Amino acid sequence: MVESGKLKIKIMMIGEYQHKLDEKNRMAIPAKFRVDLKKGAVVTRGLDNCLTVYPLAEWKKLADKLAALPISQGNSRAFARFLLSGAADVSLDGNGRILLPDYLKSFAHLNSKDKVIVIGMQNRLEIWSEKDWDVYRKQTEKDSIKIAEELENLNI
Repeated sequence: MVESGKLKIKIMMIGEYQHKLDEKNRMAIPAKFRVDLKKGAVVTRGLDNCLTVYPLAEWKKLADKLAALPISQGNSRAFARFLLSGAADVSLDGNGRILLPDYLKSFAHLNSKDKVIVIGMQNRLEIWSEKDWDVYRKQTEKDSIKIAEELENLNI
């Protein structure tokens, strides 16, 4: 958040960045996102085999929504389990890195030999293996007109 006089402006997390995991499973967060994560964050399984990193305030909003889902519905229970059981508290070290647990690295096909792609998704980050991101990005680019037409009802 940037303050200018009395005006507070929330900087969106956007963009695509390449990084690597080190031998200790640490990954540097792009510098422009560190201020959003300095109070802590939660990393969990994301959709499409990526990891999602939420600043604590955003995680709290999501966790509250998950807690409000009806436990009598199987899909509600399954989605809450998917996100909550995979969640891990993370904090930035002195070099702006977070530690990724092995089970999350495995889920997202991440290893220290390959590049890791970090993308900003406005209020959260996604961490992708370079290979998975390349496949997903190319398919989405190919289908972008069809996707846009299907989202027309959302006034985007």
